[in-house]
Amino acid sequence: MKNILNLWCLFISIFVFSQTKSVKKLPVKNVTKTAVKKGPAVAKPNPDLVIINPDLPVLIPKKEDGKFGYVNQNGKFIIKPEYHIAVFFYEDCNLLNSPNPKVKKFGTNEYATVEKDMISYRVNKAGKRVYQFKDSDLGKCKLEDYKQQLYQAYVLNGFYGIIEKTRFVNAADYRDYQIYPQYQYLYILEGDDTADPMIVASHDDRFGVIDVNNKVIVPFEYSNIKRNFSWKLGKMFEVTKDGKNYYYIDAKNKTY
Repeated sequence: MKNILNLWCLFISIFVFSQTKSVKKLPVKNVTKTAVKKGPAVAKPNPDLVIINPDLPVLIPKKEDGKFGYVNQNGKFIIKPEYHIAVFFYEDCNLLNSPNPKVKKFGTNEYATVEKDMISYRVNKAGKRVYQFKDSDLGKCKLEDYKQQLYQAYVLNGFYGIIEKTRFVNAADYRDYQIYPQYQYLYILEGDDTADPMIVASHDDRFGVIDVNNKVIVPFEYSNIKRNFSWKLGKMFEVTKDGKNYYYIDAKNKTY
């Protein structure tokens, strides 16, 4: 009986062992990894290019110690003053129409023209010189449709006024004047809105800015206001109080 029991145990052991054979590992197939395409790098906005007044440029030319740079709308220098000339960021039609296709992009309003050591450049809003002007790169500007001015200055008895050209008939009739002659000097600035231009005016030997309704925009506290394209390009006026040091102000008479 004992022998039979031993044989039975041996049989059970062999059966269990046969059921616990190691399982062969299946070969792992090579799976091709799909590359994830990265999108184009998006430039982070410059936190220094603050926009307080959307009507103004984000960078404004400013002179310090005899040299020009650019400040933001908070008056902080973003591009250090090192140039003899610095103008607003604006389109350069000569570069936009360049025979060299590689430089056309530098003609957009993302760049400004500066001059240092008698050499002219285009700079970006980070202050980097990205292009040096070459005569061979300059194309011809296309003539744009001229906007006829609705108003013009009119002198009567030595004083300046404003007339609307299409309806002015009788110089003796004060009703024919948009602004009756009363100023020492008037000059209508170039701008996009011919129906509501800004007008440099002189009264009591001081300069200010008025509109066609004779409303004072900039008070008469300056010794001179330049008659240039600063209003057209930047909605700003270039002014001075001492006749030497010029700087920019906006239509609210804020200094930059």
